[in-house]
Amino acid sequence: QVQMIESGGGLVQAGDSLRLSCTPSGPTISNFHMAWFRQAPGTARELVAAIRGGGGDTKLAASLKGRFTISEDNAKNTVFLQMNSLKPEDTAVYYCNVARWLLGKVSPTDYWGQGTQVTVSS
Repeated sequence: QVQMIESGGGLVQAGDSLRLSCTPSGPTISNFHMAWFRQAPGTARELVAAIRGGGGDTKLAASLKGRFTISEDNAKNTVFLQMNSLKPEDTAVYYCNVARWLLGKVSPTDYWGQGTQVTVSS
């Protein structure tokens, strides 16, 4: 069974940075599209960023451009989400996912981890 293991969340102040990590058990990330989603209390889960299998092409939510970056280390089979200049509205549980990427649209599969909590204080 595929398990997504996320880490790196925490409580930080506005303006700080965090780097989230995701290591899936089973899939080799170079063969799959990977994505980060987030869900704040009372809101729907939303796409943060995605990276195509094998690296290269990435997709980032428009509102996060310039602050967040997705990358991967195939040797470590790990996907990263670098988050800079964090804002209180970035507070959410962040989830890693083996995603679908079709006709420019990224959608999640059923492979979710438990998520990692990011809390940004003002």
